[in-house]
Amino acid sequence: QVQLVESGGGLVQAGGSLTLSCTASRRIFSMLNMGWYRQVPGKQREMVALITSTGRKNYADAVKGRFTISGDSAKTTVYLQMNSLKPEDEAIYYCRFYFAGDRTYWGQGTQVTVSS
Repeated sequence: QVQLVESGGGLVQAGGSLTLSCTASRRIFSMLNMGWYRQVPGKQREMVALITSTGRKNYADAVKGRFTISGDSAKTTVYLQMNSLKPEDEAIYYCRFYFAGDRTYWGQGTQVTVSS
């Protein structure tokens, strides 16, 4: 079992920045990708950014050019640098680690609130 612990959420003014981090309780060498998702009440959880074990990155169109995903070399921590935040970015942000064998682990979620 792997536990993911998130940190870095909070309240920020529109146009501001936040950095989220998510650390796994242990390293698993079969990790395929790490990612960030977000969810607002009444809507489905959506992908924000992904980084694969080879370093390839994908972003949702809504955050391209504003958010940056990165991971540490041990592949136990994933970060999401969020710049130029907008009110529509307000959501609960979840990290997700995906491993070979179709194993998925989620963080507990961290609230990002953007004031206009």
